[in-house]
Amino acid sequence: MMEGGNNKEEAGPSRGLNFSEDKRKEELEEGDSEEDEHNQDSATDIITTSYVPGPLLSLKDQIEKDKEDESLRRWKEKLLGCLESDLNGQMEPEVKFHSVGILSSDFEEINTPLPVKEGQSKSVLFTLREGSEYRLKLTFSVLHNIVSGLAYTNTVWKAGLQVDQSKGMLGTFAPQREPYIHMLEEETTPSGALARGTYTAKLKFVDDDKRCHLELNYSFEISKGR
Repeated sequence: MMEGGNNKEEAGPSRGLNFSEDKRKEELEEGDSEEDEHNQDSATDIITTSYVPGPLLSLKDQIEKDKEDESLRRWKEKLLGCLESDLNGQMEPEVKFHSVGILSSDFEEINTPLPVKEGQSKSVLFTLREGSEYRLKLTFSVLHNIVSGLAYTNTVWKAGLQVDQSKGMLGTFAPQREPYIHMLEEETTPSGALARGTYTAKLKFVDDDKRCHLELNYSFEISKGR
């Protein structure tokens, strides 16, 4: 049905976040709103011209920074959705996909565990009726560090010719103990005699740093409507 693998391209690590600065910014925003509005234009000019990116840090290093401040440490853990004991100091994030599912009015939800077994890529993962609506459902975990700008590309071929390609942004995710569940946008299968048959597809996930976290090769079929 599907062929999956963690194909990682060479890429630089995600840039660390300045949690102390973020918390102080939140406290300032709770202050005098009139004064903030009065100084907004000049402050924007200063930030635009003088901003310097912070150093590259692992999440473990970011949590250990200002460790003596117990309230700040707890705020960081709450923001990240993880505990210091879960982190190993690795710089680059890892996205681990657990399953991919499909939801359609034609049938109940079908889920395929990842990675798929050898030889499944040539089998038909699912069959949809022409003109039917469906959505793909992803279950994944983020490990080690924040993954920024995780996006997908889904390319479809029939008889060796590309017939469709859709792209979308999943977002930015921090490590957490519970897996993320994300639904891709709803799509509609084409209709007509020429639309029926077997298709092959590739679903690819890449982040802002051009890391390829997963490629899924799969097949599906479009059948005649009722």
